[in-house]
Amino acid sequence: MMEQAFTYSFEKLEVWKLSRKLNNYIYDITDQFPYKEEKNLTLQIRRASVSISSNIAEGSGKLSKKDYKRYLQISFGSAMELLSQFYLAFDRKYIEEKTLNELKIRLNSITRMLNSLSQSPK
Repeated sequence: MMEQAFTYSFEKLEVWKLSRKLNNYIYDITDQFPYKEEKNLTLQIRRASVSISSNIAEGSGKLSKKDYKRYLQISFGSAMELLSQFYLAFDRKYIEEKTLNELKIRLNSITRMLNSLSQSPK
């Protein structure tokens, strides 16, 4: 008989689900970047994106609200880092304005949810 998989609290969070979708979006976009950026901007963008969802998950495992909020703040900071890096990609003509705007829309949803989550009781 197979044991049923346990669901962790962060897996139920809409903001974590959206950040996972963002990760896939980011990987699809950066797959199109020039090869010369593979170890530079592409890697930085991917790390910032993955940091958003990872810190939501890691923070959910903290016992104190203060620690949890700190990880949500790190996620927020990674979202801002990602946006800044996308501006550079736009400036270098690796992405179009439409792609930059799509990222901003996605990040707006995520950062609003992060703010709400950090203000709610755990």
